[in-house]
Amino acid sequence: MFRTETGTPAAAGYRMPAEWAPHAATWLTWPRPEGISFPGRYDGIVPPIWARLAGLLSEEEEVHINVFSDAHRAEIEAALREAKVSFGEGTPVHLHPFPAYEPWCRDHGPIFVTKESGERAVVDWGYNAWGGKYPPCDLDDAVPQHVARLRDLPLYQPGIVMEGGSLDVNGAGTLLTTESCLLNPNRNPHLSKAEIERYLADYLGIQKVLWLGDGILGDDTDGHVDDLTRFVSVDTVVTVVEANPKDENYAPLRENRERLATMTTACGRPLRVVDLPMPCARYCEGQRLPASYANFYIANGKVLVPVFDDPADARACAILQDLFPDRRVVPFDAVDLIWGLGALHCITQQEPL
Repeated sequence: MFRTETGTPAAAGYRMPAEWAPHAATWLTWPRPEGISFPGRYDGIVPPIWARLAGLLSEEEEVHINVFSDAHRAEIEAALREAKVSFGEGTPVHLHPFPAYEPWCRDHGPIFVTKESGERAVVDWGYNAWGGKYPPCDLDDAVPQHVARLRDLPLYQPGIVMEGGSLDVNGAGTLLTTESCLLNPNRNPHLSKAEIERYLADYLGIQKVLWLGDGILGDDTDGHVDDLTRFVSVDTVVTVVEANPKDENYAPLRENRERLATMTTACGRPLRVVDLPMPCARYCEGQRLPASYANFYIANGKVLVPVFDDPADARACAILQDLFPDRRVVPFDAVDLIWGLGALHCITQQEPL
């Protein structure tokens, strides 16, 4: 049974660790055939993506999968068997009856915070499906409570809307986010920028917030930072840049790059900024898709990088391999995944040790 805490995590000594800190597990929400995320492309395409991801992650950490129903569980088990991924007692892969309508666990899943002593807690931000775009989302919003109950962890509820993909932390007091998302009136219209920063300080242990501008074209989240700029160490970030001046992403990404060049961490260190290329523009049924190499996921022992059958795939992976010499960079085919308007980081949520 989770216990809802009063006060704030920061006051109790908690902070959000960086994604590269050791994981106890990764959480996934398995998509439903009835869901709206992959119109016309679910059967035979989407389940193998999640099964392959579960298999790769389970090589070095536990994988916990949120399941919608008994019928859904049977479908998931069949997909895992087809991919030769072991699951259940005695394996690293576990299924839980924690229903959610859509599979974007980064945004509706639990945010874990930790103390130096190793104690953990869950922060349960409000979730409104990216500004009320895709109702209903009440089941998705409840997932952090299920996880806190399973893990018997304290639960903190800030009472405002926040998605995991809208923020990235270095584990040492610095957080990256975007004005286009966090200041959008479809999230928390009653809060000023300073008030939002206070929530991030109180609930994630943040000392300094670094604000970027707009997100990439096709991103229906109003500009999540995990498609733009990511910490890869305490003072190093990678940021996507568009080489084609005629592409609509060129100007906003250049502006974000210019902002980063002037920024420092909470400790006062200048950011080291490493450029990542953007893949060529991808479309499906006339819709621009938010393909970005920044949507990688840092797991135990490896970094899973979305690739798009693009000439820039190899260069993006090589850049990230240089930045993560102690982890294996694994290219992960995201051509079909991006049709859901998200990639690897969007569907994963780390649980730190």
